[in-house]
Amino acid sequence: MAVMTRRPSPHAPSPGTGPARGRSVATRLSLLLLALVAGAFAALALPAAPASAHAVLDSSNPIGNSVLQVAPAEVVLTFTESVRKVPDRVRVIGPDGKRVDRGDASFDGRVVTISVEQTGARGTYLVSYRVISADSHPVSGGFTYSVGAPSTTPPSDAVEEEADNPTVATGTKVVRYIGYVGLVLLVGPVLVLSLLWPARLSRSGPSGVVWSGMGLVTLATLAGIWLQVPYTSGGGLFDVSGETLRNVLSSTFGTAHLIRLGLLVAIALLLRPLLRGETGRVDQILLAVLGGAALFTWPIAGHPAASPVAAVSVVVDAVHLASMAVWLGGLVMLLAFLLRQANDRELGAILPIWSRWAALAVSALVLAGTVQALIEVGTPDALVSTTYGRLIIAKVVLFGAVVAVAAYSRKLVRDRLAGGGPRRLRRAVGVELGITAVVLGLTAVLVQTTPARTAAANEELSGPGYYSATLNSNLFNLQVEVDPARKGNNSVHLYAYDQANKPLPVVEWKGTAALPANEVAPVDIPLLPLTDNHATGEITLPLEGDWEFRFTIRISEIDQATVTAIVPIK
Repeated sequence: MAVMTRRPSPHAPSPGTGPARGRSVATRLSLLLLALVAGAFAALALPAAPASAHAVLDSSNPIGNSVLQVAPAEVVLTFTESVRKVPDRVRVIGPDGKRVDRGDASFDGRVVTISVEQTGARGTYLVSYRVISADSHPVSGGFTYSVGAPSTTPPSDAVEEEADNPTVATGTKVVRYIGYVGLVLLVGPVLVLSLLWPARLSRSGPSGVVWSGMGLVTLATLAGIWLQVPYTSGGGLFDVSGETLRNVLSSTFGTAHLIRLGLLVAIALLLRPLLRGETGRVDQILLAVLGGAALFTWPIAGHPAASPVAAVSVVVDAVHLASMAVWLGGLVMLLAFLLRQANDRELGAILPIWSRWAALAVSALVLAGTVQALIEVGTPDALVSTTYGRLIIAKVVLFGAVVAVAAYSRKLVRDRLAGGGPRRLRRAVGVELGITAVVLGLTAVLVQTTPARTAAANEELSGPGYYSATLNSNLFNLQVEVDPARKGNNSVHLYAYDQANKPLPVVEWKGTAALPANEVAPVDIPLLPLTDNHATGEITLPLEGDWEFRFTIRISEIDQATVTAIVPIK
């Protein structure tokens, strides 16, 4: 409930009033803004990672790199988790470079079925796909199969390379961070204004903070919908059409964001009387219900919705968000307003209550974070071997520092009640906010990163090995990568450079693989040029041993050279 105090005489200056107070509040708000900007830069400074995804291609029919005697009537892709279509991004390209897929692919949970025209053409076919996993992240890839006998793979301009646009990828992280900052500036201040704000103090400053939070959450929601369109399709920032926008809005991601916008409108209507100090108990309860419902739209549109225990993950993530917003938002109110404007009597009533709230919020954060980590990380090895796991470790370390500062702050609260000065308490609260701003940045990156349990499972599917080497000739340097370098299907990537290590355009790529020790004759590797100096191919290696890879690279009508690599296959 609000803390009621006797109004001071209008002729006597109130504690913390006048120009000095205005300057100090402005200074603290500026420092808070700098901390939030630092958190954003912390997120953007992290190394770029491949497109995050839960799903991965588990199997296909035909099998990649297989040779069939009869052309299949359909191609079937089976993923590890349910996927959703991206318009016109599942294709089958014939040997002549023309599309042979008929109509839209059929999506049924984990299974995608592509009807193929029976053209009778013999040679190598290319299957290219880009789909959306259950947690709203794109999954892309491709493979080849041949009918009758392998041939030259379809030309590189027959299919678009499905790379993520760096501007869109960065924008997605920034928008996530803005949304979290908005929650902090909205949830915590509203709670303090509802239950702890002294009646004599003006609400104009806190009202500005609340409306700023509302604006940031609304902006992040609208921008998130817009960015999701090119993020799923692999296009640029403005590659948005009516069809692609409708496709996003009809997804779980889009539905959750539309519901959030509707709830924000209802919340805004209830905020007006609250910010004037006129709201009643029923309005406060209704505001809490609407706010709780809005919080659930974040996990429903992200990783928790696709976890093995989705119901638990969604609830835990919502609790995590709520605890974070209450704790940090309350700290903002303390640092920017209460510690400067409230008198000793008011602080004597406010600080013990806030200290208990903060302790409960931190406890909920720890508990929810632990449950989240157990679900999303899966194993101790995944904690240290995956990007997601290492981000979790960094977040835990920073959070431990925040908890230590928070414990110091609680001690200062007790000192304050015993007559101690407020300066150290304000400094401690500022440090808490500064560190947690960076934690928010890490969180914005985490939600765009493949969960550790999924990354570890994907690694098991692709195998633990990897081969990389640079082969030299008098014409070029060739970087060769074979993944996973184990028995079964392998991906081969070739990058050509000149003697100055600059990208070198290649006219023709040829490759073979042989296992002389087992009298396995050279087998052609179908190579698909992706750029002037980059080609890729798929090959099945049925036996373990030291395979001999030979690559012949032609860079002009008359200039070519052959290089050899011995690749250990386990």
